[in-house]
Amino acid sequence: MQVSMEINGKAVSIDVEPRMTLADCLRHHLGLTGTHVGCEHGVCGACTVMVDGAAMRSCLMLAVQADKAKVVTVEGLSCDEALSPLQAAFRKHHALQCGFCTPGMLTTAHALLSKEPQADETRVREVLSGNLCRCTGYTALVEAVLEARDAYQGGQEA
Repeated sequence: MQVSMEINGKAVSIDVEPRMTLADCLRHHLGLTGTHVGCEHGVCGACTVMVDGAAMRSCLMLAVQADKAKVVTVEGLSCDEALSPLQAAFRKHHALQCGFCTPGMLTTAHALLSKEPQADETRVREVLSGNLCRCTGYTALVEAVLEARDAYQGGQEA
């Protein structure tokens, strides 16, 4: 099936099998390997991408379901060589260790702050709890997201 979508601001048209997941399409056909695949059941959150502004598990979504959608992967969070404020906060707070969960955490946090730039610590913890991390203990992750909030004020996305 022919699928057309906007990925990280670029129009893409690709032939996919009807049963191909969005995660597999992104990774294997478009070379966007920042989207990680962990559990393949939507539990771990490593494959989280943004689809039309909402955080979605790309392992649970078929590529054909993303037809005509705007998809943002971790590669699309920064539009130049510099880190986005959210990525910089993750680095500053050591909110990544092995790095496997990091793309999903970043896209999840970006989706949250884009919609709720005033999210408090409780809300950040609630949203990030849907993504599994075995290395950081979440404290550094929460601190990084809280620090990045200012960059999302006034409707601007970081």
